[in-house]
Amino acid sequence: MKVVVVGGGVVGLTSAYELASAGCEVTLLEAGKCGAGASHGNAAKVALAESTPVPGPGVLLQGIRWMLRPDSPLSIKPSVAPGYLSFLLRMARHCNARDFEAGLDVHLRLGEDANALFDDYQRQGIDFEMHARGVLLAFETTARFDEHRQTLPAFASAGHIGEELHGDDLLAAEPALSDRIRHGIYFPSDRQIEPDSLTRGLLGKLSELGVKVCEGVSVRSFVRTGDTVTAVVTTDAEVIAADAVVVAAGVPTGALASELGGRLPIYSGKGCSIDYSPAPIELRTSLTLEDTRVAVTPLNGMLRLAGTMEFGSRNDDVNDIRVEAIRQAARQSFRDWGENPTRERAPWAGSRPMTPDGLPVIGGLGTAKNAYINSGHSMLGLTLAPASAKVLTDIMLDRSSSLSTDLLARISPQRF
Repeated sequence: MKVVVVGGGVVGLTSAYELASAGCEVTLLEAGKCGAGASHGNAAKVALAESTPVPGPGVLLQGIRWMLRPDSPLSIKPSVAPGYLSFLLRMARHCNARDFEAGLDVHLRLGEDANALFDDYQRQGIDFEMHARGVLLAFETTARFDEHRQTLPAFASAGHIGEELHGDDLLAAEPALSDRIRHGIYFPSDRQIEPDSLTRGLLGKLSELGVKVCEGVSVRSFVRTGDTVTAVVTTDAEVIAADAVVVAAGVPTGALASELGGRLPIYSGKGCSIDYSPAPIELRTSLTLEDTRVAVTPLNGMLRLAGTMEFGSRNDDVNDIRVEAIRQAARQSFRDWGENPTRERAPWAGSRPMTPDGLPVIGGLGTAKNAYINSGHSMLGLTLAPASAKVLTDIMLDRSSSLSTDLLARISPQRF
C-alpha cells in the first residue's frame, strides 16, 4: 500500500513509523520542518496523570470571566467568525460532568500503553531522551485540590494511583516548592521526553525504513476518482500516487479535510513555553502548578515551563504578558527561583489542535473511502501519539484493534 502522510509533527511521524513498519510504502509531507510546531514546544511529558479533556464543568464560563485578564491561564478571544462561534457553542455543550468523565475514560484507555510503546520504540532503535520521574500536581488552594481529587477514582481504575501529600510530606517529595504550595498529588507513572530528540529519533528510523520525508512541501490538491483519492499534488507540482492518505497536520487538518469533502471542527488552542539552560533550580520530579496551569519539566541540562490556553488566536506570535504570567508562577511556587534567572531561551508559542469534545480524531474520514485522519489531540499529542498511530494503522490495514467498537466510534472523524 502506498500511503501519503500529511504532517510531520509527532502524530504524523509516529503514523508514518507504524505504517512503514507494517510494510507500507510511505511518503511524508511537512509544510515546514518536521517537529517544529507544537511537537517542539510542548510540555515535554507523557501526561498520563493529566489526561482530562479540556471541556469540563465550568471551563468556558471561567474563560469568559478571564477575558479581561490578559495574563489568565485560559483566554477566549472574541470573534464573530461563524465557524469559531459554532466551535465554542459545541464545546459549551460538552462542559458538563457526564461528558467530562466519558472523555477522561477515552483518554485513559487510549493512553494506557503509552509508556510501554515508548519503551518499545527504544528497543526498536529509536534514540531519544526519556526520564521516569513521575509528576507532582501542586496546588496552592484547597478548592482546586478538592476539585481535582474528584477525578482520582477514574485514574485509579486505569491503574494510575495518586498519592496525596500535604505539609512536610509535600516538601519532602519536592523541597524546591515554596510555602505557597499547600497540597500535592504524586503520580509515579508519568514520563518526560525531550521532544526534539524524539523527532530526530523518529526521522532516523523512518530513513532506515525507506520512508520518503519531504519538508517545506504542502498539499496543493487531492486527485480523486469517484470516492477514492488516487494522488496528492504538492506545491512543488509533484503528483504522488496514493492508495491511502493520512492527514495528521495539527490545526490545518480541518482545512485539508474540507478539501476532501469532510467537515472537522478543529481549531487552534495556543500555548507557550520557556526553556532555561542550565536549570535555575534542582527538581526531584516534574510538576504541574495546577492553580496557574503551568507545567514544569526537568530535562538533561535544561528546565521547561509550559502553559496557557488561548482560543481564537490567528497566529503563533509570542504574547509577552502571557509569558510573564508563566514566569511569575515559577517565582511564586519555588523558593529559590529568583526574580530573573539567567540562561532563559527565547519563549515559544504554538497552536495545538483542539476539538469541541476534547477528544482526538482518528479513523476514516468517510467522504473518501481511503482518506484517514489522525489529529485533534489538544495538549496530549506526545502522550497519545504512539497509541493513535497504532490504532490508525489497525484501522487502515483492517486488523483487529485493542479498542472497543464504542471507543473507536467516540474518536472517529465521522462523529461530527
